[in-house]
Amino acid sequence: MPIPSFPSVFHHKVIARRAARHGFRLRAAIALGFFGAFLALFAAVGPNPLAARDGRTEENDQDQRGRIRSEVTLVSMLASVLGKDGRPVLGLTADQFEVYEEGVKQKIEVLEPETQQPLDLALMIDSSLSEIKELEFEGDAASRFIQKLVRPADRLAVYEFADAVTQLAPFSSNVPALQAALRRIVPGDGTALYDAIFLGSQGLTKNPAGRRRAIVLVTDAGETTSRADFETARRAALRADALLYTIVVRAVKNEGGRNTAGEHALETIADSTGGATYFPDTIAQLGDMFDLIDRELRTQYRIAYYPDPRPPAGTFRALEVRVKCECQVRSRKAYYSGGRLD
Repeated sequence: MPIPSFPSVFHHKVIARRAARHGFRLRAAIALGFFGAFLALFAAVGPNPLAARDGRTEENDQDQRGRIRSEVTLVSMLASVLGKDGRPVLGLTADQFEVYEEGVKQKIEVLEPETQQPLDLALMIDSSLSEIKELEFEGDAASRFIQKLVRPADRLAVYEFADAVTQLAPFSSNVPALQAALRRIVPGDGTALYDAIFLGSQGLTKNPAGRRRAIVLVTDAGETTSRADFETARRAALRADALLYTIVVRAVKNEGGRNTAGEHALETIADSTGGATYFPDTIAQLGDMFDLIDRELRTQYRIAYYPDPRPPAGTFRALEVRVKCECQVRSRKAYYSGGRLD
């Protein structure tokens, strides 16, 4: 009887290895089949995952740029555009203006003709002894100015200044109360001219943002008792974003008897802020000067842009506004970028 032959141990190992290889191939084939089906399905549905990831990255980059831009403060300014006859020029469009910061042209984001932004105004009357003869007339002209200028959304404060600066009426739109404050002006010694500009600017900065700010100063341009100096007053007005309008009442027409240095200082500060200085020939023209200021404040253009490149914090930045017409444009020559002053 033949002896049955049994597989050797070695034979069993060979069979096991073959079965394992066969199983591996089977699993690999199944996996490849699934992968191929996945690719075919994805090709039919849309782009590959890498492309989708790149798209999200681009969107994130755009969002990031948007966030960075929103963190940059919108710089806003007022521009008065006057024709050869000195009258306001209306109806200009954004493409007729150019704005430069530190010599770099900026993209105008907002142009608002004849801006309706509410107005905060500090009216400051020189009550020094050199003005005593004109105080009553100045008070009457200022009273008419308040009546004509102040609208319900506007606010005005009344100050007098001699050796010190005194607020006679807080910011409000109460016309009778503001007019009554003018009758409480009392003459005093000295003229704190720079202090008036400084403290008027400080008062304006305490009011909410998003409103126009202006100082109207009636004086003979004398300066004797201020603690602030010229540059302190000028920077205070710029930091407050306040237009300075000055009416210089010259009791003496001869330059030898006038404070021409004070007149020049006021003109320089007014020009820096985008305001103006007026020199009436007679005290009777004071009302006309107030009318010019009122008309200008109602016909200004509001211009705004996001500064590019982004300015360092705590610095004054040079500004220039140009207009494409045979006109004169007045606007502030600098703005303060916020933060600690360098």
